[in-house]
Amino acid sequence: MCGRFTLATNTQKLAEAFAEFEVPADLPPRYNVAPSQPVAVVANNGQHKVEFFQWGLIPSWAKDPKIGNQMINARAETLAEKASFKNAYKRRRCLVLADGFYEWKKEGDNTKTPVYIRLASGEPFAFGGLWEMWQTAEDFILSCTIITTSPNELMAQIHNRMPLILPREAYEQWLDPAERTPDQLNSLLKPYPAELMTAYPVSRLVNSPKNDSPALIEPVDS
Repeated sequence: MCGRFTLATNTQKLAEAFAEFEVPADLPPRYNVAPSQPVAVVANNGQHKVEFFQWGLIPSWAKDPKIGNQMINARAETLAEKASFKNAYKRRRCLVLADGFYEWKKEGDNTKTPVYIRLASGEPFAFGGLWEMWQTAEDFILSCTIITTSPNELMAQIHNRMPLILPREAYEQWLDPAERTPDQLNSLLKPYPAELMTAYPVSRLVNSPKNDSPALIEPVDS
């Protein structure tokens, strides 16, 4: 799964990396983005700009928005089948901007070591995601989920899943506002190349979402 990530790249570099989108000029660095918090997304709504959606998908038919706490991730293998995701997969796709993410590696019976994973280049990237609009007379919430897929060779040493990282050449197809069938999209649901990524252990400070500082991504001895 993907339960924490970072977006700490300075705004100027982020705007350069995602030049095709309108990026806010005042994005604060985030070193420990957690579920239910607002995340920076580009939705396939034709706006081509970064907006902020709640992390944890709330289907439009949901009675209680708390269901989003259980839907921070969507398995690539079942997107076209699950009621919570199949319509969004066809019609409401998004990019979730990031520059790294955390996973916890099991070591022994009770120990889990947090590991920080990013691109070897250090460049920001985008997870493939889905989004929804949930509305009642009192509330209006835009929410999203991050798609996960099978691990590449690097991630397989850490966890049995990894978030879907989309290559830049896939952005246009993923963000097409037109309805798409699974057959048109499934080829994009694959692990990012392991040789383009790097990973290293970090402090257990990341275990608490209250901690949000550069110290969280500093390497530590495993």
